[in-house]
Amino acid sequence: MSDSYDVVVVGAGPAGLSAALNLARARRRILVLDGNRPRHAATLRSHGFLTRDGIAPLDLRRMGREEVAAYENAEVQFASVQSIEATTDGFHVVAQGVRGEPDRDVVTRTVIVASGLTETLPKVANLRAFYGTDLHSCVECDGYEKADAPLALIGETTDLAEWAILIAQWSSDLIVFTNGTDTVTGPEEAALASAGIQVERGAIAELEGGRDGFTGVRLADGALIPRSGGFVRPQWAAPLGYLGQLALDRDTDGYVVVDAWGRTSVPGLYAAGDITPPGPQQLIVAAGNGARVSRALNRDLAGVPS
Repeated sequence: MSDSYDVVVVGAGPAGLSAALNLARARRRILVLDGNRPRHAATLRSHGFLTRDGIAPLDLRRMGREEVAAYENAEVQFASVQSIEATTDGFHVVAQGVRGEPDRDVVTRTVIVASGLTETLPKVANLRAFYGTDLHSCVECDGYEKADAPLALIGETTDLAEWAILIAQWSSDLIVFTNGTDTVTGPEEAALASAGIQVERGAIAELEGGRDGFTGVRLADGALIPRSGGFVRPQWAAPLGYLGQLALDRDTDGYVVVDAWGRTSVPGLYAAGDITPPGPQQLIVAAGNGARVSRALNRDLAGVPS
């Protein structure tokens, strides 16, 4: 273990990089480790980030890495964290290098977990062909571009009615597709119908479209329902196997439980971004959360009473 740091940040998304940037400016020695598997890899444009509206998420991450790495007391490396273990005065972090970068075996006083979530999309043929272009998973991010269009909401979770009510703010022509599941209750369906929102409970055979984009939903019974865009509700999970035996509190959805400043149930271990409740949010929200956590961590290292 040849290297020691004040902070190791796991994950180089907006939350992790924002935290790292502020901590580097606080003159902390920082190492950012990122497995290079961003959840939003398929998204071409991100919206709502002040001064960066419409930027590609991958470009935002690249610019963030470059800004952090420009500080002489900060390092940013592509590496997949394999294990984090508590020591008498901090943590031992082991990571496997990716994209030709070296493995790392380091010690650190503190850790920020900002590794984000994995997502599982509904099992619908051709869905990935349109995901990130015509179909999206962030309503606040992409609703504006879908205004007044005939939209689909595809999902198999119990919060579809809530999503539908929000999407209807941008378009009154919305159909909810549950893909053969009963996740929309009878009362919810009645409430949606009163708002002009249809629920289609039939199983989906595939999504139709071509080079010009998404054109409709083909049901298993052969019916084709024309649509031009919409939203997908994935199922999200927080992959935290690398934390091993650390007694980290998580809520019923699997998100990391934190206090108002990002402190977890493990002293010295902090969490930021989508991996904390309420889960996935806009990139600018994640970045702000990372900055907030960095402030608390820096004050804790300095011994400032909380």
